Amino acid sequence: MSETRILGIVGSLRKGSYNRMALNTARESMPEGATLHLFELHDIPIFNQDDELRPPASVLELKRWIRTADAILFCTPEYNYSVPGVLKNAIDWASRPFGDSAWLGKPAAIMGASIGNFGTARAQYHLRQILVGHDMPVVSQPEVMIANAAQRFDATGRLTDEFTREQIRKLLDALLRLIRISRTGSDQAGGASTDPSSRGGA
Repeated sequence: MSETRILGIVGSLRKGSYNRMALNTARESMPEGATLHLFELHDIPIFNQDDELRPPASVLELKRWIRTADAILFCTPEYNYSVPGVLKNAIDWASRPFGDSAWLGKPAAIMGASIGNFGTARAQYHLRQILVGHDMPVVSQPEVMIANAAQRFDATGRLTDEFTREQIRKLLDALLRLIRISRTGSDQAGGASTDPSSRGGA
């Protein structure tokens, strides 16, 4: 059986990002037969629809990684009650042009870390709304919302909270189950799908 490939997308550009640390924890916790590759968004430019038919190399690379992955694991901070602009920007790029969305139907899971008390709850719910537009099945439970992140990672970036580690392992198991369910449904449907991404210009 072939290896299951998960693409982890870091929703922060910060060098010391707790979300990158959380994805590193997920990479260490991957079930047997599955791997996690982290994709950084530093080189993705601001989306301009004038350029969508001639996307930069960094966007083509992002879309290539999405398409070769069996599922996506988003890890997002929360900025102003929502997802960071850098993450939304990458989602927009990889969904364009119309009819060529790399996200379409791709299974996904979401987690996030924040120094606040709510652990990116609002950002995660907004991200779920965005993913609906790409017909992406998303793991519902468990919800991994790492609050007070500064107290949960040590100086080396290691997650020290065992409960959170276990929640991440459960999230990964749920994502692998979702992949299997999605594959079964796709086989039964003959792989037919329709790109629901935005048709309009702006």
